[in-house]
Amino acid sequence: MRSYLDFEKPVAELDTKVEELRALVADGDNVESEDLTRLEIRAEKALADLYANLTPWQKTLVARHPQRPHCADFIAGLTSDFTPLSGDRLFGEDAAIVGGFARFRGTPVCVIGQEKGNDTESRLKRNFGMARPEGYRKAVRLMELAERFSLPVISLVDTAGAFPGVDAEERGQAEAIARSTDKTLSLGVANVAVVIGEGGSGGAIAIAACNRVLMLEHAIYTVASPEASASILWRDAAKAQDAATNMKITAQDLLRFGIIDTIISEPIGGAHRDPATAIASTGNAIAAALESLGNLSPDALRESRADKFLAMGRKI
Repeated sequence: MRSYLDFEKPVAELDTKVEELRALVADGDNVESEDLTRLEIRAEKALADLYANLTPWQKTLVARHPQRPHCADFIAGLTSDFTPLSGDRLFGEDAAIVGGFARFRGTPVCVIGQEKGNDTESRLKRNFGMARPEGYRKAVRLMELAERFSLPVISLVDTAGAFPGVDAEERGQAEAIARSTDKTLSLGVANVAVVIGEGGSGGAIAIAACNRVLMLEHAIYTVASPEASASILWRDAAKAQDAATNMKITAQDLLRFGIIDTIISEPIGGAHRDPATAIASTGNAIAAALESLGNLSPDALRESRADKFLAMGRKI
């Protein structure tokens, strides 16, 4: 069953009427098919108009939609022969970060991503995509293996941020994030990051400091969640909508500022309405990004990556 966000209520009402008419037509009731067609067109237009003018806060809600495709969906849809690896060889396994090796359109690659889970059990297991230090150390281990075997790295970013719990701090959360970020920046192989939902704080940048940073149209990428930022700035989490607007967290703003390189279009109504199309579009964008980096030497890749991040904040 489709889940609707609060601001989608007008569309939800139209969709309900469409489904009712479809059921009547299927039962052979005295309903004109033209009436159904007109209502379908009206519902599609309402959805398109709504999503053409989303506010930053509405985009935040779309990025968090429970039916939005997650990391596991992208791995399943974009790769074959995926072999996950577990553990950081220092402490243990962190299920919030999924990583391993696979074939992307026939090319061997390393894939790393944050997985939030899609039901209560899996969300608890994955800690809602918020990684602990062992997750980032696992990411470093995978990137080192990718570099050793000259394999490009694909990062799928979807986290509200790194886990801020006491146990994570005790095991060196900040140090683990810093080392993962450093490894991402210093890789001698091409790496491409895609923000598929939420890109939150250092928890995101730890695997997103790549040669190319792509972003789905209705994803968000931010130094802190709107709620956290509102609490810090105004001591009032209820001002999250204001924070979302002022922080410039949308793909469109971030492309203008040079923080990301490409916006990947989503189906009308968001990726959750047509995951297969969203995943296919993401695959095309990743393939184009990797192709553009294919002839660069390790030193050239590092230099290009450094130039990209050092230039941030200067392009308006």
